[in-house]
Amino acid sequence: MWTESPLLRDAGAAVLTGAASFAVLSFWELVANRALLDQKLCRKLVHITVGLVYFLMWPFFSADDVYAPFLASIVIVLNIIKVTLIGLGIVKDEGVVNSMTRNGDCRELLKGPLYYACAITLTTIIFWRTSPISIAVICNLCAGDGVADIAGRRFGHAKLPYNPDKSYAGSVAMFLAGFLASIMYMCYFHLFGFVEESWRMVVAFGVISLAAAIVESLPISTRLDDNLTVPVTSVFVGVLIFYYVGARNLCCMSTDSSYISALVQNQMVLGRY
Repeated sequence: MWTESPLLRDAGAAVLTGAASFAVLSFWELVANRALLDQKLCRKLVHITVGLVYFLMWPFFSADDVYAPFLASIVIVLNIIKVTLIGLGIVKDEGVVNSMTRNGDCRELLKGPLYYACAITLTTIIFWRTSPISIAVICNLCAGDGVADIAGRRFGHAKLPYNPDKSYAGSVAMFLAGFLASIMYMCYFHLFGFVEESWRMVVAFGVISLAAAIVESLPISTRLDDNLTVPVTSVFVGVLIFYYVGARNLCCMSTDSSYISALVQNQMVLGRY
C-alpha cells in the first residue's frame, strides 16, 4: 500500500473518485455544448455513466476506516451543492444545464438530477460496498432507468395500457440493463471479497430489477420521479429478498471489516507468489 494510514488512503481515493467523476461530467458537458448529440440522449448518458463510474471506484477505499463511505460520497455531495446553486439560478453553467436537463431549464436540476444525486449519496452512506443492496439500487437507478429512456424513445412504439408515457420496450430494457449491470458489479465486488457470488444472488438481483422496472412503468413514477421510485423500490424489495436468501451485511454498520481486511490482505500475499 502507498500509505499505512486508512484515512490518508481514503482521502486519496476520494480525490481519485472525484477526478474520475469530473472527467466523465466534463466530457458530456463538452458533447452537450457542441450539440454533438441530442440533449435528451446526452442527459441519459450522463445518468448512466456518472453513477456507474463512481460506483466502480469503491474498491479503492480501505476496509478499516469507518469514514470511508463519507469520504467516498464527498464528490456527490459537492455535486448536489453545485446542482442546487445552478438550479436556483445563483450560479450559471450552461454545460451542466445542457447535459442534465430535458429542455434547457435550469430549474429541472432541482428535480430528477437532485434526487439522483441524493439517492446515490444515501446509498453510499447507509449500505456501502459490502451490501448487495447498494448494487441493486445504483445499477437499477443508473443503468436500468437510463437505458429504459433511451430504448423507449427509439423502440417504444407499443405503449403500456396503464401508462401511455411508458412502453414495453423501455420496461424490458430497464429490467435487462439493471439486472445485467447488477450481475457484473456483483462479480466485480466479489473479486475483492465484498459480496457473495452465487446463483441465489443472481435470482435475487433479477427479482429486484423486475420490481424496479414494474414500479418505473407505473403512473406514480411519472408523477413523482423515477429517480425517487426506483431507488426506494430497490431498497425495500432488496431488504426483503436478500434477507430471505440469507445474504450478509445488508447495512454497512454490520460489516465485518476485519474479515474483509484479512481476505484482501491474503489475496495480496498470494499475488506475490
